[in-house]
Amino acid sequence: MKPKILIIYTGGTIGMIENQQTGALEPFDFDHLIDNVPKIKMLDYQIDNVQVSPPIDSSDMSPDRWTEIACHIRDNYDSFDGFVVLHGTDTMAYTASALSFMMENMHKPVIITGSQLPIGEVRTDGEENLITALQIAAATRSNGQPVVQEVAILFENYLWRGNRATKMSADNFNAFKSNNYPPLARIGLGINYNHEALMRHYVEAPVNLRVAMDTNVMFIDLYPGMTEAILRHQFNTPGVKGVVLKTFGAGNTPSSKWFVNVISEAVDRGIVVLNVTQCVNGGVHEKRYVSSDRLAAVGVISGHDITSEAAITKLMFLFGLGLSSDEVKRALLRPIAGEMTVPE
Repeated sequence: MKPKILIIYTGGTIGMIENQQTGALEPFDFDHLIDNVPKIKMLDYQIDNVQVSPPIDSSDMSPDRWTEIACHIRDNYDSFDGFVVLHGTDTMAYTASALSFMMENMHKPVIITGSQLPIGEVRTDGEENLITALQIAAATRSNGQPVVQEVAILFENYLWRGNRATKMSADNFNAFKSNNYPPLARIGLGINYNHEALMRHYVEAPVNLRVAMDTNVMFIDLYPGMTEAILRHQFNTPGVKGVVLKTFGAGNTPSSKWFVNVISEAVDRGIVVLNVTQCVNGGVHEKRYVSSDRLAAVGVISGHDITSEAAITKLMFLFGLGLSSDEVKRALLRPIAGEMTVPE
């Protein structure tokens, strides 16, 4: 039987077209995109599509759009073998992370891709990315099970776990990288899967969609010269429930007494603080340095090697479940969808 793939078109550079009056790129509809990729017909797949209305630049992505994408997948889950989400690059890693948390027990591929150049450009990377994403979404093992059973980002030469990837370049075609987890596949003359890195589901269970996301969370980036007044002001943001604290190196912070006091007071008020490194490689090591150990002592949770994108969406997801601060803290200690490595 022909593989059945659903394309979910959200917009982004891959589907943009140049405004003849201003020269600026604007999101266009799905028909324009398909008209520029006639090779899709050579795949001999059964392909259907839905699109968010209207298509958007990914800078306008929001939790409501994540819900819309997730609901399209759920509503069509039994009718298709795999799903390809066409998305702008700027917030792609956020969307991939959010979808990985929202869709419990998902055993089918959700491949997110896009491009650095519009599909209508002569040198576009969009055509190759779209065709490769469709092939990966349709790939099966000898037992008939999908090769990929998770949310993944396909870009140029690599397939990455979605909640492990980060956009690393605004210019290169290989725009994404996962510094703390190996590629799920390398794309060259063929598609070479890294089967040891791929997620496997051994228990059949219905897909459980949980889409409520609580956006009362924020990033706080540390920098040399940050004052007590500024840090205190950020932690006093009205309604904030969770903070991703982006620290130096292996989770380090200033050693000033006022700094630890501000963090401790925030934790005592019920704010969940998740410690994530600013570095693109490596993670938080609580016991390596005194400053990171002090944070752990006042109740700050280590994010280990989680990405910033996965950290903030994980907080949104957990608070969206209606969990208390203590319950969120406990849930942060373990992976939900392979988004971090916890030392034994």
